Amino acid sequence: MLNDIVWPEKYLPGTTDNFVSNEVIVKGLKTADVWPLLNTATAWPSYYSNASKIGFDGGGPELRTGLRFRFTTFGLDVEAEVIEHVPPAPGKAARVAWRAWVDGDEEVALDVLHAWLIEDLPGDRVRVLTQESQIGKPAQQLAAARPNPMLNAHQDWLEGLVKAAAAKIRG
Repeated sequence: MLNDIVWPEKYLPGTTDNFVSNEVIVKGLKTADVWPLLNTATAWPSYYSNASKIGFDGGGPELRTGLRFRFTTFGLDVEAEVIEHVPPAPGKAARVAWRAWVDGDEEVALDVLHAWLIEDLPGDRVRVLTQESQIGKPAQQLAAARPNPMLNAHQDWLEGLVKAAAAKIRG
């Protein structure tokens, strides 16, 4: 049985303005190979071109519950706070989730929950799942676009993450 993202009611998929889900399953990697690259926010731009200007409000660059940070994505300056942080442990999925937001009037305001789950699977495989649920007018516009820009961008993030993890273990 595969694990799922844990959703606060406010962000429950199917009830928000935009929801995307991306997943990869890769042979030859483990959660412990992937986690450090995701958990170190300053590493994101090295494998995901849609993240930049990463900064922290005390702490970092490793994520932890309660950490406030900011970054630029899709041309937006986003504020964020880690609300779930479960590092890898034998037999358990690693999890990280942050609430992110853009303040402003209704034309630009955005409220997001972005969650990740990484778990080892039988047969020397790892599963990386990322899902994002969004509230606000910009989210409605993203949901109406074809293809959905969030879906494609998050796939790039996943593929960059596993490619960077594979490169790191192969030297």
